[in-house]
Amino acid sequence: MDSSTFSSISRGSFSSSTLGDSSELDANLTLSDRLKAFKTSQFDPDAYVTSKCHTMNEKEIRHLCSYLVDLKKASAEEMRKSVYANYAAFIRTSREISDLEGQLLSMRNLLSSQAGFVHSLAEGVRLDSMSSDQEDSTSEDTSKENRELSKMENWLVEFLDTLEVLLAEKRVEEALAALDEGEKMVEEANQRQALNPSSLLSLQAAITEQRQKLAEQLAETMSQRSIRGVELRSAVLALKKLGDGSRAHTLLLNSHQQRLETGIRSLRSPSALCGGAYTTTFSQLVFSTIAQAASDSLAAFGEEPAYTSELVTWAVKQTETLALHLKRHVLVSSAASGGLRAAAECVQVCLGHCSLLEAHGLALSSVLLRLFRPFIEQALGASLKRIEQSSAALAAADDWSLVYPAGVRPLGSTISVGNVNACQPKLSSSAHKFNSMVQDFLEDVGPLESLQMDGLTLEGVLQVFNSYVNLLINALPGSMENENLEGFGNKIVRMAETEAQQIALLANASLLADEILPRAALKLLPFQQSNRTMETPKRTPSERQNRVPEQREWKRRLQRSVDRLRDSFCRQHALDLIFTDDGDSRLCAQMYTSMDLNSYEPEWFPSQIFQELYARLTRIASIATDMFVGRERFATVLLIRLLETVILWLSNDQNFWEEIEAGHQPLGPLGLQQFYLDMEFVMLFSSQGRYLSRNLHQVIKDIIGRAMQALDATGIDPDRVLPEDDWFAEVAQIAIKMLTGKANFGNVERDATSPASSSIYSHGKVLGEIELVEIYKDEIVKLLLKVKGANQVLKDGVVEIRKLDHLHLDGVEEIEELRSDAAEGSLERGDGGSDGGESVIDMLEGEELG
Repeated sequence: MDSSTFSSISRGSFSSSTLGDSSELDANLTLSDRLKAFKTSQFDPDAYVTSKCHTMNEKEIRHLCSYLVDLKKASAEEMRKSVYANYAAFIRTSREISDLEGQLLSMRNLLSSQAGFVHSLAEGVRLDSMSSDQEDSTSEDTSKENRELSKMENWLVEFLDTLEVLLAEKRVEEALAALDEGEKMVEEANQRQALNPSSLLSLQAAITEQRQKLAEQLAETMSQRSIRGVELRSAVLALKKLGDGSRAHTLLLNSHQQRLETGIRSLRSPSALCGGAYTTTFSQLVFSTIAQAASDSLAAFGEEPAYTSELVTWAVKQTETLALHLKRHVLVSSAASGGLRAAAECVQVCLGHCSLLEAHGLALSSVLLRLFRPFIEQALGASLKRIEQSSAALAAADDWSLVYPAGVRPLGSTISVGNVNACQPKLSSSAHKFNSMVQDFLEDVGPLESLQMDGLTLEGVLQVFNSYVNLLINALPGSMENENLEGFGNKIVRMAETEAQQIALLANASLLADEILPRAALKLLPFQQSNRTMETPKRTPSERQNRVPEQREWKRRLQRSVDRLRDSFCRQHALDLIFTDDGDSRLCAQMYTSMDLNSYEPEWFPSQIFQELYARLTRIASIATDMFVGRERFATVLLIRLLETVILWLSNDQNFWEEIEAGHQPLGPLGLQQFYLDMEFVMLFSSQGRYLSRNLHQVIKDIIGRAMQALDATGIDPDRVLPEDDWFAEVAQIAIKMLTGKANFGNVERDATSPASSSIYSHGKVLGEIELVEIYKDEIVKLLLKVKGANQVLKDGVVEIRKLDHLHLDGVEEIEELRSDAAEGSLERGDGGSDGGESVIDMLEGEELG
């Protein structure tokens, strides 16, 4: 784990508000910078912990403890990497130091001999200068010393003979004891001057010679292939006692290497054993030898750095030899043939044996992972290639009908729809096989968690899924000529001729991307890998949490592949609607601009292309409802995208709008009314089908407004020539009822099963506008007459009401005039005149009331 990983750990585990001074944790520092605070001589652990924990709660303290433990592990890993990087130089320096120590020891012995020799010369000169009287007085002493010298010389002769016998009989322990005794005698002779200089030099030379002879004898013994166990360790300890520990340790490792080579040669050939048995046997042999060598080294030399470093270097070399051997005999063939499971088992067995060496302080997993990873990646790529090729071969024979997996029966009615889809997906035959191959692939990759190949694996699954989606796209009619799929090649795919087959393509892709593949990817998570047989290195919690955003992004990329297929489906159906087989457009401006050239008012009904659009969307909705059980949202989005594709094509068709806005025949009132009716018809049936999106609604409003502006540019006010909005809604609703066979004319209801409704469709094709008008001619005429009659009656009623209002006002004025005239006449004529006047007024009032 490097410093960047721990930066992410610290950012994920702490916030700026949880620790008192968390900037040092959150900063993007290297590991060495993070450890500086702990390396200073003034560092106080208690004060550090107190400063960090005095304001923390229990949860924050646990977070801090977890962070410190991870930091400790990272520090140990960093130190181990540093040691590994400098092993060769360290061992070379150690050997040079050992050689230098031997040379210094030889020089010390030589200097001691020279000092004794000089001392003897000085004593001889002093004795020669003595007077003769002194010689007489000391003659007795001299004879005594001579006797002692002769005794020592006799011992020397006996000692050398005994040492020769011990070496000849290979009695190592006794020879070592004799050599130690000889060293003591040399020191004692130097102190007591019990030997003359020549004898002393002879003794020292003999001891040195016999020591070297014993060392060579021990080295020869350790080099024999037959040496085992206790004898080997005894020889190593003896050679170490002779002062040649570096050579002893090297010979110890060489002896174990010879044993390993002998064991490898005795193994049966890989062809005689299955791959798993050979890998297990070979790996066990190598790592057991390394473990025994480590045990012997520890017993003889302890944990001295020089010897430990040499042991680690030797173990790394043997591990590399193991990896290269398995590459040559197991992994190469597995990787080339796509045998990912065999390669994964090989790596897993080796890592399991390797983990047992950690008790001896040997962490060799990184060496294995570094050497095995390229071949595992090659095997992974070959497996993905095989999945891609198999899927292409199966797609060539797929009939694109959805079925349950082979040997699986539908569940009972008590099981929910979602569980049915999750446990028993209905896919086509090629999709079932693709799913099976991907599941097996992820099962094989699961044990390789220690290689940290999750990202590469998910990327590979995404790659083969994209390849399968390309197959599905090419299965759409006309897509082979229009699609340019990078890296796909000219692969033969069976065409999906019917709409049901084409929607089955979408069902395959959507179910794989939404449910099956994401669920299968969970096998890569550590908690899903509960059936491991060997212990392998595990990820930290922060690394497992980092996998969640990556898997979410991976799922979004799967969805984008499904979107490509859906867009191709919608584009193909939109082009099929808009263009004829000859390439002519059926949605052109002339169908609207030519309406005002006729002298008669047309029968108002949606244009034929929009009738066919409605019929096609209705069929697709019915098929999708059956296929996307429990996933109705995908079916709704499919209908929305298909309708948007057609309407957006109309909105962006420059030729269409150039003819409408600036053509030689401008858009007239009747053409605008028909265009408005078509758009109202689209909004009505899409709203009723619940696939009218806000974006589509706004686009339709915008193109209606653009058409009205085109008419307004000709000097005609569109608001004066267009009927009310209710008229368009009513005609569109009548059209929908007629197209679905549910129209009710003259109190006679025709449902979807009536002859009239079934005659709308002829062999799956929507009848044209003229044919529909012929079929419903009488009903349409009656309906239009009723509508026109009602409008006329309404207008006549308004006119009569206005006339009555004028008559009422005129009558009131005449009555007032008659009353005034009658009043004046009564004054002139008297009482009799008043009766006549009142009768006239009453008569006029009665006529007005009548």
